[in-house]
Amino acid sequence: MTDDAPQPDRVEGARHPRDTPKLIGQSAAEAAFLDAFNSGKLHHAWMLTGPRGVGKATLAWRIARFLLATPDPDGGMFDLPPAETLEIDPDHPVARRVAAGAEAGLKSVTRTLNPDTKKMRKQIVVDDIRALNGFFQMSAADGGRRVVIIDDADEMNPNAANALLKMLEEPPERAVLLLLSHQPSSLLPTIRSRCRTLRLGTLNAGQMAEALAGSGVEVEDDPAALAELSGGSVGGALRLSLMGGVKTYADLVGLLSSLPQLDRGRAIKLAEAAAQRGGEAKLDLLFTLLDLLLVRLARTGATGAPPAQPACADEIAVLQRLSPSPAQGRAWADAAQQISDRARHGLAVNLDPAALVLDTLRQIGQTAPR
Repeated sequence: MTDDAPQPDRVEGARHPRDTPKLIGQSAAEAAFLDAFNSGKLHHAWMLTGPRGVGKATLAWRIARFLLATPDPDGGMFDLPPAETLEIDPDHPVARRVAAGAEAGLKSVTRTLNPDTKKMRKQIVVDDIRALNGFFQMSAADGGRRVVIIDDADEMNPNAANALLKMLEEPPERAVLLLLSHQPSSLLPTIRSRCRTLRLGTLNAGQMAEALAGSGVEVEDDPAALAELSGGSVGGALRLSLMGGVKTYADLVGLLSSLPQLDRGRAIKLAEAAAQRGGEAKLDLLFTLLDLLLVRLARTGATGAPPAQPACADEIAVLQRLSPSPAQGRAWADAAQQISDRARHGLAVNLDPAALVLDTLRQIGQTAPR
């Protein structure tokens, strides 16, 4: 893939997971893999699961470097001590080759460009998986370990999934396949059953701050707010920061503070900003944040308490005023489903973005207590 081609396994504007120097908040998953490696019973296929953006790809690349640079714990004449970390010195030959995209024992599988349309495919197709046969044959001569990263396995179409299943049923010698999956339940049960699972969790505010500091992106937003809005996902937090998501959420909370009399001027300003040419991603972000705000309103009423961590100034006061009871919480929950369905339908049929935003805000205004 050329340098200017889209990279479906990378947040635009951030480091590629291959180049991320440190993995934050996933020590349990790393320890589980090391235990398996040190036991001398390394499984041939691993499924790395967890919410989107919590470090699955970064862990996969760490595992790949480790496997290709570390001798097997065979208990032979060298009596090698157990490996204590997945960390590989950046100056190690394997690490240097991986960084340069020149490691013969490593293959990364992602969605590819369609040669006919010159656009990125929406799925991993069967040819992407079948190409691994050539990789395994070419790399078998040196007798070394081979590692494949599939990012992400959820995007395989049925033919690709069946082709991968055949490889899992008859795995090549000294090969390890690392499958990334945000929704493992969507994969074939036979694929899941042939993989050992490593589950990755979400990050707290402190871990988020550390991860963002090492992301290579200049982040000015509050890490605690980003952790709250992204659900503890570093990838999600980076997208929010790069797209002004924290300010957009604060604008939404500020607008709802005017309810039950919706501030039409502020609503029009939000709608016009979301309707700018080329702003499809920001429009989608706006509706994602609206969904989140409605969920937080519903939970506040249902539990009788606002979230422990506000995502912006004045949010707690707005949530408590607009959702003061379980009954109002149920009203917000019902509205959230209806509003989300209606908005997504509007996006799918390409309704005027500004009109769609204004209609959504009007529906929210009708749900507010009087």
